Amino acid sequence: MTVMEVLQSTTAYFKKRGVESPRLNAEHLLAHQLGQKRIELYLEFERVLIEPQLAALRDLVRRRGQGEPLQHLLGTVEFCGRVFVSDKRALIPRPETEELVELLLAECRKLNSTPLRLLDVGTGSGVIALSLAAELPEAEVHAVDVSTEALELAQENAARLQLTERLHFRQSDLLAEVKGSFDVIAANLPYVAANERATVSREVRHDPELAVFGGETGDEIIRRLIVDAPGKLRSGGLLAIEIGIGQAHALAAFLKEQNYHDISQRHDYARVTRFLLARYG
Repeated sequence: MTVMEVLQSTTAYFKKRGVESPRLNAEHLLAHQLGQKRIELYLEFERVLIEPQLAALRDLVRRRGQGEPLQHLLGTVEFCGRVFVSDKRALIPRPETEELVELLLAECRKLNSTPLRLLDVGTGSGVIALSLAAELPEAEVHAVDVSTEALELAQENAARLQLTERLHFRQSDLLAEVKGSFDVIAANLPYVAANERATVSREVRHDPELAVFGGETGDEIIRRLIVDAPGKLRSGGLLAIEIGIGQAHALAAFLKEQNYHDISQRHDYARVTRFLLARYG
């Protein structure tokens, strides 16, 4: 079979299996199997593939058709222009979280604190903390997670990006083991309600449950952070949180109850209210 024939047959198979963006998935998997960039496939549609190449690709295609995430099959994910290792130890970074990083960078560049101290709570694979550290070389960046496996993955990504000396990792249930105070606390915490377990996608079911489900209503862990964060924020410090669909109104009201100010709700590119920003003190 030629490259074009493989792409066509794989795309058709993915469509039948309900895989989102079937052609793009097919291209990524074939390029990965051939050790090429995806764009290079377009230069050799007529190339004939040999049986060992096809056999290895069939296994990847079968697993993707069964719902295994593309990022796990590739072993990496692109986030904010950098490549991170991605596997079952932590939540797969989503595009919306790139928007949170953009918001954080804009807010951080307004601050005059020296050194700027940032904390990423529930860091997972480390994409938020590492992206901030890469873009803000003078900042002191800390990252915590309750999962030892997630922290191991985050440290691997730090080494991959040569940022190990810039990051301070610690295992902690939210802020329990955190020392000092910060100009910015950022968090992308679990926010899916436990009763929505049956409705999440096949791909999300491959993420650690600890990183997905936030309790009976979904926002319990976020509320704990809102209560605890003032003790770790410098005066006027910023709390920035990614939230689930439909959670903004109640959480904004809770922030106000907890004496935060300058509370703002921000949309993602799909016009969903996805982020809450608030200051304290």
